[in-house]
Amino acid sequence: MDYNQYKFLSFDCYGTLIDWETGIWNAFQRIVLLNNRTDLSKEKVLSHFAELEEAQQTNTPSMLYPEVLYNVHQQFAKRNKLNSNEELDKEFGNSVQYWPAFTDSADALRKLKTKFKLIILSNVNDAGFADSSRQLGVEFDAIYTAEQIGSYKPNPANFEYM
Repeated sequence: MDYNQYKFLSFDCYGTLIDWETGIWNAFQRIVLLNNRTDLSKEKVLSHFAELEEAQQTNTPSMLYPEVLYNVHQQFAKRNKLNSNEELDKEFGNSVQYWPAFTDSADALRKLKTKFKLIILSNVNDAGFADSSRQLGVEFDAIYTAEQIGSYKPNPANFEYM
């Protein structure tokens, strides 16, 4: 493959550059531990989260991502019979800023930046990506978020927007 034919590369940030699974798992720890629910494995938590997140994004495509997370946290608590409160829901809703980057992301992006323009197409809001971007240590040439587009991937409108 001749990589010289490409002028830019686009990335989905979460799951590609930022380890959302570790971020979500860590963000759920407080409610899981407060409810002494050691039966909730990482696999189960992530599976429930993904299902609830997809439904929330489908039903409310213009909702900002922190609100999506807030609502998903409430739904997760209800589904799993966990005691929650406003503080825990808000904390989870604002957790993106703490999601870690994969260890090789920053170096890889710096190398790619020497040859390509870099573009982000992400399901988060602008502020959420700004927090993550600081961990990645590279300036992106374009950033397209669900907040700007008004819908979440996999809606074709998100890819057409780019």
